[in-house]
Amino acid sequence: MEEDPTTQELRIAQHQRADEEREQAGDAPTEEGTEQHEARAAKADYLREKLEQRADAERRRGTEASEGSEDER
Repeated sequence: MEEDPTTQELRIAQHQRADEEREQAGDAPTEEGTEQHEARAAKADYLREKLEQRADAERRRGTEASEGSEDER
């Protein structure tokens, strides 16, 4: 079973957001602005990791479900 398309879309979006925040951190005119963008990038990375864990769980569930249906035959 493939991961839920929504999970994949969210994971991609978080990856893009982290990249954008890192870019903005480099362009920020103040140290405070840089820190805020770096914190947002870190949060996006964290959320992307959680979405990867969710995708792995979805794949495992799909594999277990297909194995279970074969056992029932």
